[in-house]
Amino acid sequence: MSETPSPLEPERQKLLHRLRRLEGQVRGLQRMIEEGRPCHEVLTLLSGIRGALEGVGEIVLEEYLRECQSRMSRGELDAKAVVEAVRLLR
Repeated sequence: MSETPSPLEPERQKLLHRLRRLEGQVRGLQRMIEEGRPCHEVLTLLSGIRGALEGVGEIVLEEYLRECQSRMSRGELDAKAVVEAVRLLR
């Protein structure tokens, strides 16, 4: 008998919602380019997409760092993993 998957915690649901919204914005950007929309409209949407993606990245990094802190306090992880995560986002 298989277990029923547990519902996603609220923070993960928010993150997935943001990613779906971003996906829609990227599809809209693609359509705008295909339609030959004015450059300023394309750039405005692109700027919004970049900002939203940065926001998602910050949320993911914060969650990762919280998990790293917890694992470090239990002696399961060293500081190199945290440094590597920050390096990857640069």
